[in-house]
Amino acid sequence: MAADQENTPEARRAAALAPLPDHRNVDTPWWQELWRRHAHITTPLRERGLECDIEFGLSAYIVRVSLPDGSCLIIGPPQEPPSDRPPGNPEGWIATREHPDNPSLFEVLYDSAPSDDPGAPQRPEARHGGSAQPLIESIDYRLAQLGLLPTPFSPTARTPVSAAEPALRTPEPADVSGNADRAFVYGDVLLALTDRLNATESPPDAAALLHQILDPTSGLLERLGEFFEAAAEKAKESEQDDGFDLHYDLQDAAATLRSLGEDLHTAVDRMRALAPARRTTRAGLPPGPSPGPPTATTPVPGRTR
Repeated sequence: MAADQENTPEARRAAALAPLPDHRNVDTPWWQELWRRHAHITTPLRERGLECDIEFGLSAYIVRVSLPDGSCLIIGPPQEPPSDRPPGNPEGWIATREHPDNPSLFEVLYDSAPSDDPGAPQRPEARHGGSAQPLIESIDYRLAQLGLLPTPFSPTARTPVSAAEPALRTPEPADVSGNADRAFVYGDVLLALTDRLNATESPPDAAALLHQILDPTSGLLERLGEFFEAAAEKAKESEQDDGFDLHYDLQDAAATLRSLGEDLHTAVDRMRALAPARRTTRAGLPPGPSPGPPTATTPVPGRTR
């Protein structure tokens, strides 16, 4: 029975992740909340075999990532001046590589934080703001160059798919030939995905579709968050008062979507676990009537001395 449990998709997926930190804060509610808020950063990195931890930096919480050569990545929001955004949802990410025993080693891998100096040139990734996916891709690229990626990772196969899970194709848009308004093609694609979910016949099939929505780096919620962030930047470009107000409203919408994804980060595994347990057969006696209890025998008097 234990062997069966170790071969479940949930166990295999958990085994593929780098271990959690080993310190007393791991069991505290405040640390677990911070870990949940940074899951869209830590989970992809742990899937690559990199151990992560949450620490407090100069003015905000950061993700510390241990690398095989003894160096580490420091991933967090701008520290000076401090960010006023909630943990895990900054206006931009800064990722540096440092070594505790070699102060000369300092490298900026990624910086999407907005610049305080209007005249200073911005890095190319600044347009991504607080989006996690470009950050993870940049870390992938640089660590692969340095040979520091323990588990090379293919973005086309983020999570191992078990034999019980169907290979997903991009859902076709619903037939809107009878609809006078055919402009909402993206909504039609999501409607087609919902129709497929309604037609599933098993929890693993439903979990595979749910994963399309809740994947922390490539799922629909994350992409919607990026969409609202991009819309927020467009609103701010107007440099009007209402444009700035709309910018903050759209940023809040992006944060709400990410928070929803974090709240549901175990939903895929929980849905998959609803599948009926497989019956296991034991090697035993050949078919036939069950042997009855042993029959009592009459003691035979023996010789006494």
